[in-house]
Amino acid sequence: MALGPPDGQVLAGDHRTVGEALAAAARQFGEREAYVDGADRITFAEWDRRASLLAREFGARGVQRGDVVALMLPSSIDYAVCFAALARCGAVTTGLGTRLGVLETAAIIDAARPVLIVVDPGAGRTGPPPGIPLLTRAELPALWRQGGAGPVHVGAAGPEDPVVIIWTSGTTGAPKGAWFDHRGLAAGVLSAGAMSAPFDRRLIATPFAHAGYMAKLWDQIAWAVTVVISPTPWTAEATADILREERITVAAAVPTQWSKLVRLPGIDAAPFPDLRIGLAATAPVAPDLAERVRRVFGVPLVVRYAMTESPSIAGTDPTDPPEVQFRTVGRAQAGMRVRIAADDGADCPVGTTGSVRVRGSCVMRGYWAAAGRTAAAFDADGWLVTGDVGHLTEAGDLVLRGRVGDMYIRGGYNVHPLEVENVLATHPLVDRAAVVGLAAPVIGEIGVALVVPRSASEPPTLAELREWTARSLADYKAPDELAIVAELPLTELSKLDRRALRLLAADSRPPTDLYRSISTLGGGTHDER
Repeated sequence: MALGPPDGQVLAGDHRTVGEALAAAARQFGEREAYVDGADRITFAEWDRRASLLAREFGARGVQRGDVVALMLPSSIDYAVCFAALARCGAVTTGLGTRLGVLETAAIIDAARPVLIVVDPGAGRTGPPPGIPLLTRAELPALWRQGGAGPVHVGAAGPEDPVVIIWTSGTTGAPKGAWFDHRGLAAGVLSAGAMSAPFDRRLIATPFAHAGYMAKLWDQIAWAVTVVISPTPWTAEATADILREERITVAAAVPTQWSKLVRLPGIDAAPFPDLRIGLAATAPVAPDLAERVRRVFGVPLVVRYAMTESPSIAGTDPTDPPEVQFRTVGRAQAGMRVRIAADDGADCPVGTTGSVRVRGSCVMRGYWAAAGRTAAAFDADGWLVTGDVGHLTEAGDLVLRGRVGDMYIRGGYNVHPLEVENVLATHPLVDRAAVVGLAAPVIGEIGVALVVPRSASEPPTLAELREWTARSLADYKAPDELAIVAELPLTELSKLDRRALRLLAADSRPPTDLYRSISTLGGGTHDER
């Protein structure tokens, strides 16, 4: 069964698999750039040619339809070629992030059971495990020097065959591998919305082993997008140069990175005429930051809500007003549905907080080789239970309150850190903020705010932040303690590392015997004297 093209995409015709789509792209716009990685560049035609050559090499090494092959490679053109080659010959690609430790790598290998690993020995923290055949990155250039290769038919996949396993990047528990078929990757084209347009030039800082790249491969092909790989480590200076020199049209960054970009000396001295949209990845942005981005770069920021198990869920629109961009993560994207469920599974009324659940064409097919985990991830009606809590507005926008495990209970009242963090981020003396709950006598748990000030010489006080928070939220949600820090710990995907935050908050507290019990449930303060 062919998959018809969405309206507006560049790629013509109907295509069943990623491999078929890439072959068609090579014929239709083959001389356009597909990837830019520093000084290295590759066109769609060359990407397709190398993928065909490598697919034949994989076949010669015994890789068959349905086999899993792991990539221990950094984000690179070679990674993209390997992914496309494996999709072409009917195999399943899984990425092993270069920052993974020994235990994480071993857990993924044990679950995925790859028949081959493509490895760059100097790129990761750990080497490949013994006993599995290897293809080294150093062997690839010899393949590219061979003559042209025709289409690969042996082992070709169907639209419902698995094509990729993407591992969760959570900070607790063993990794879980969300797997997707070709049809699921095609659905990402429909759900792209404002983030994709014909012949975009997209700057990507997301590690290729994660959903921000691997689940979007068909989207790139369908819109003839040039992917420009951000150099590591990330710097504001290098990013600003790339935005101009590579004529970037779509740029994604976390709020911290946008904040650093708009504060670069002389950043607004020269325009960015090619940039058409910015993405605030992983978190909403404060209204003043969104306004500064619009003033400096001349483009709107949009917010996207997604997760490994569903790389497309909801998003804001460039025309949304600031209160929607900051307070919400927008509406369900094309092909997706969002509902809020109460504890008994019934739909929550508008404005009532509950469990965020999603379903649609972009949701994973399941966890790889983990039937029990897959069953637990969906409710009785087939909705994916995201683990997030939130509510829907009258307009259908989703407001996130946080993760189920992040909530703390202060004197019997539930507090979700995300909503407190969003308010703290608007304080004029705050650059970034995080909130965690820690145990406390009598009251059960208290909220500790970890704050990066805009100026190290003028940090906010706890009293100022409590008063600021109480203007917008219930008084019991105001933080009880404050720790001024230089940086907030982040995960590989630049999300707040909640586990590390709790440790940092605990380390910042004075000895327990210096504390007196909190005696009030509402506006009471935690006396440190």
